[in-house]
Amino acid sequence: MAAVTQFNSGAVAPVCSASRRESRVPFRLKAFGLHLLVSTVLLTAVLGGMYLGWYRWPGWYLAGMRQVAAVLVGVDVALGPLLTLVIASPKKPRRELARDITVIAAVQIAALVYGSITLWSGRPLYYAFSSDRLEMVQAYDLSPTEIALGRRQNPALAPSWLSTPRWVWAPLPENAEVRKKIMSSAIFGGTDVTEMPRYFKPWNQAIPELKRSLKKVDALGIFSKNDKSRLKERMRQLGLATDEPTTIFLTGRVGTVLAVFDRSTMRLEAIVGPQ
Repeated sequence: MAAVTQFNSGAVAPVCSASRRESRVPFRLKAFGLHLLVSTVLLTAVLGGMYLGWYRWPGWYLAGMRQVAAVLVGVDVALGPLLTLVIASPKKPRRELARDITVIAAVQIAALVYGSITLWSGRPLYYAFSSDRLEMVQAYDLSPTEIALGRRQNPALAPSWLSTPRWVWAPLPENAEVRKKIMSSAIFGGTDVTEMPRYFKPWNQAIPELKRSLKKVDALGIFSKNDKSRLKERMRQLGLATDEPTTIFLTGRVGTVLAVFDRSTMRLEAIVGPQ
């Protein structure tokens, strides 16, 4: 009987020890998985909403928001859950564990709020044709004064709180004195007409002027020789002619892309990036 008892004791002890060892892994992994899931859902909601509402191609590229997104992914999806994986010990008192996770979550929320504000403040509001180019106008390009003037003088095209990107024409005003003042301001880094919604006009009114501004890719000096080669190759892949005056460049805060139009209908056919 003693032998049986000794045999059972020897068998039970390793099983219990193994069970305790195995229980630690699931606890950490469950905490990590739950934290990763919550972080991913929140970040996807923020980035997805911003992208679908304001930053669709070429907005995300021209605004240079990839760096902001990379920071958010690094902090909210990578660093936060990994820290939880490290600290989530089953031996740690629940109050202490809750405190540690709260601190991590607070840092994540701060990063998410900062990133969201940055994305919101830089959201594209207009793709404006002016002179010989197209320009992306972001929310922080417009001063409160200009927004207020636009809402009073040109409410149909002035930005509102939830305005999504619109294609507009931003011609210089006909008044010679005002025209000269705006041009001088733009030359010295001040406010340009593309940042004055009061002067914006509907896109369809820009068509005749836009058609005269279209050029061949090789005539666009803003692109390097290598960029032009890549742009033409991508145009060929899309079935677009590369030797006709159908293009105009579109600039943003950190990049420039090529807009291609059908000269007969003046319909936008493609927006092609050099990278």
